[in-house]
Amino acid sequence: SLYVMNRVPGAEGAVELLQVKRSYEDTEPLGWMNSDGLAVSRAELIQSPYEGVNYDAFERPYEYSENPRVKVKGVYVTGHSAAGAKLEQLIQLADTTDINAFVIDVLDDNGHLLFKSEKAETFVPGINDKVYIKDMEGFIKRLKEKDIYLIARIVTFKSPKFAKAHPERAITVRATGAPYVGNDKILWVSPHDRMLWDYNVSVAEEAARLGFDEIQFDYVRFPASNGGKLDASLDYRNPDGETKTAAIQKFLVYAHERLSPLGVYTAADVFGWAASSLNDVGIGQHWEAISNVVDYLCPMMYPSHYGPGNYGYAVPDAHPYGVIDRGIKDSIERNLNIETPGTLRPWIQDFTATWVRGYIRYGEAELRAQIEALKANGVDEYLLWNAGNSYTSSALK
Repeated sequence: SLYVMNRVPGAEGAVELLQVKRSYEDTEPLGWMNSDGLAVSRAELIQSPYEGVNYDAFERPYEYSENPRVKVKGVYVTGHSAAGAKLEQLIQLADTTDINAFVIDVLDDNGHLLFKSEKAETFVPGINDKVYIKDMEGFIKRLKEKDIYLIARIVTFKSPKFAKAHPERAITVRATGAPYVGNDKILWVSPHDRMLWDYNVSVAEEAARLGFDEIQFDYVRFPASNGGKLDASLDYRNPDGETKTAAIQKFLVYAHERLSPLGVYTAADVFGWAASSLNDVGIGQHWEAISNVVDYLCPMMYPSHYGPGNYGYAVPDAHPYGVIDRGIKDSIERNLNIETPGTLRPWIQDFTATWVRGYIRYGEAELRAQIEALKANGVDEYLLWNAGNSYTSSALK
């Protein structure tokens, strides 16, 4: 993109002339060009816009004075790890490496809560029967003393406990009326459902009040539907006829409106391939629609999650630098299509994907390669995923 310094009206019948510079900071002009065929707004550059989605600038605070932005280098932490002996190992990791943030399950994949939530109990009776942390004040104090930035992970629309409490709100199979489940057999609730929106954001508000600095929404999407091919057979309970992308964006705007007054940032996880696909991948994750309304966008760029042939690699998992380099370049390019993009903070791979044919073992060199690929593209934030929360400390110093 170029920045306009001066405009000169064209002679009769001629187009306007623009004096341009290459970057906002430049003081010297690059040259002159005519305005014929130029886009009036960045949003015109979006190749596959969706109905009901707002791609215009989304005004929001860049930073909160009592919660300044942090260049995050974080790791994923389960509720089990947070409540157990592994927490001390993770604190030690933060003490001795570049790691300065924890992404902690507050509402996890199985619908379990990190802490007791009075508001959640009103939506899902009995949900507080089992929580991971009873002394949240002490837990937060311990981590804040270590200057660890705290991100609350909220698993959003894959919501089994809510679905069991409210089966009339679950996604169902039209032919049978049975709840739809994916390969993991976990129930989903419709992303169109406003009651579920309230539930997720109410838990997020409690996390913010307890001391979390940021709320990260994961599974902020529709279930995988084979590129939309399953849509005709599923009942998404969509009375207003919203597009999937519109529903996802509207939820994130709603979440921001409730969370911003509490001085916390909002983030969304998206598939890494969303940066390279022009459409919403059949799940409502259209890059520009989501990036436009969140503070941080976290594409899951695990090389193991790309298919054969993606980016020209027969086995993407075997090319950690190349996959991240291509993926982050696409992410940066897509963010240029909107005026108010979210800051990029990718998830990268710190595990070995033994289920991938042709996989390689991931260790220090492979993790460093991913971090270096991000750095080479000007991105100095990242999140590490390892389901068991065991991280390669030697690559993080």
